[in-house]
Amino acid sequence: MAVDFDMSGRVVIVTGGGKGVGRGISRRFLEAGAEVVVCGRSELEEPVEAAGRSAHFCAADVRDVEQIGAVISYAKEELGRLDVLVNNAGGAPEADAATVSPRFSEAILRLNLIAPLNFSQAANAVMQEQADGGTIINISSVSALRPSPGTAAYGAAKAGLLSLTMTLAVEWAPRVRVNAISAGMIRTEQSHLHYGDEEGIKAVGATVPLGRIGEPEDVGNACLYLASPLASYVSGSNLLLHGGGEKPAFLAAATNTSD
Repeated sequence: MAVDFDMSGRVVIVTGGGKGVGRGISRRFLEAGAEVVVCGRSELEEPVEAAGRSAHFCAADVRDVEQIGAVISYAKEELGRLDVLVNNAGGAPEADAATVSPRFSEAILRLNLIAPLNFSQAANAVMQEQADGGTIINISSVSALRPSPGTAAYGAAKAGLLSLTMTLAVEWAPRVRVNAISAGMIRTEQSHLHYGDEEGIKAVGATVPLGRIGEPEDVGNACLYLASPLASYVSGSNLLLHGGGEKPAFLAAATNTSD
């Protein structure tokens, strides 16, 4: 179900906005009328388009402060302003916490925590100078709120991102609002790597109270809400976007025992 928000005249940056969850976020902002700037390390295989409109693209590694500055400058100089920053870029391959190298763990923290901090700082400098300020949305994960076996550094980084969200919301108020979205399982072009074929994805979705895993557009809809005037009194918050969460494991164990 599409939710209609008018973002005409607004300029939005979506990091990692060319694929997966980021692409869904970018498309929803395009559909709402915003000018969208997508940044990523490599050129897009396909342009990000929706409603007959296309996103702008800036090649940038979000771990590099100078390249962050170039994306911010593009939005300000080419499009005139910056209203919304969505810190979406992130992720981590699976790794055993007992044997993973310190360099690997540092890289995960740099991508998922330090990069959003640096990007937010640069965006805030622009937004504070605008009469109507702006809003920053950090894409976190349910891994921040529960054990994250196989991705320990990632879960820790996302937990840090939630703390960062609350702190920046206090420091940068009232002109800039800062919120987070903790996403659960979302279907992307890489879902098969985690859940197997289509039947596997359906089986995993059946474990979610709402009966399915999320779609990138679900995250995009949540971003639109947080960026809209409807959320004008929402700051320092974490929106759980997980379809109702996970059923407690003890319930299945108790059922098996009773049988």
